[in-house]
Amino acid sequence: MSFKNIRQNRWYKFFSNIYVLVLTVFAIWMLFFDTNSFFTHQELNKEIKKLKKQKEHLETEIARDKEVIKKLKSEEGLEKFGREEYYLKKDKEEIYIIEDEDSLKKKKNE
Repeated sequence: MSFKNIRQNRWYKFFSNIYVLVLTVFAIWMLFFDTNSFFTHQELNKEIKKLKKQKEHLETEIARDKEVIKKLKSEEGLEKFGREEYYLKKDKEEIYIIEDEDSLKKKKNE
């Protein structure tokens, strides 16, 4: 093929158009090289999704903690917590700690 035949090809005419060339350069620049490129947006979207999941998790933790605080504000809840966690007792009261064999095996493995 000679250069004259190539210049008459319709694809050559299309891609040699100045508007197509400028648009192609602009598109390549925006996709790959710009600070707001497509790939940068993809990375930021992934980070946003990860942060939204973390937010949901923390909101459930906050709700659970609020329930615990609500229970501890009552006298009965506070007493129950003290007895279970710190083995507190009332005056003239004895506490017996009964452990099952299953719970002992778990403690040894941990």
